[in-house]
Amino acid sequence: MENLRTFLNATIVCGTLLFSQFGMAQKINQKTTSVIINGTSSLHDWEMNGSSATFSGTVNGNAITNANFTIPVKNIKSKKGKMMDNKAYSALKSDKAPNIYFTATSIPVGKSNLNGKLTIAGVSNNVTFPVTVVKNANTYTINGTETLKLSDFGMERPGFMGVKAGDEVTVKVNIVAE
Repeated sequence: MENLRTFLNATIVCGTLLFSQFGMAQKINQKTTSVIINGTSSLHDWEMNGSSATFSGTVNGNAITNANFTIPVKNIKSKKGKMMDNKAYSALKSDKAPNIYFTATSIPVGKSNLNGKLTIAGVSNNVTFPVTVVKNANTYTINGTETLKLSDFGMERPGFMGVKAGDEVTVKVNIVAE
């Protein structure tokens, strides 16, 4: 009888602790997003911007778990006009792969190197890049910057009349989520 009582008490304590951990998890979604892609060509440097993206995750302790980021390719625009946009969309294979995806199991609050899966132009690669997550009340600001090679994602460098984009681009992402 004493063993049964001890077992039941232990079960209640463990159940309460486990339940309270689930109760602490909080779903978050983007409030604002900003993506800036900087590249070079044999003629000039260029920049494309995107602000229509989605981000979601679950805050659990000092980390955001099950993080998902998606940006539609055709929501990324250049300041150079539709011709450059169309060349970029073609290189990104937007007809077959209309979105860019990033997923991560966990993003810790603070500065860290983030590991996740990035899918561009239908090609997925595991990537690691520096990220900073700042928590302010119920708001999380996520900033990351990384240099990527187009060729790593099976993309051909876009070009026009002998002017070709460089193979490397720098991607800066800013997400504010709550």
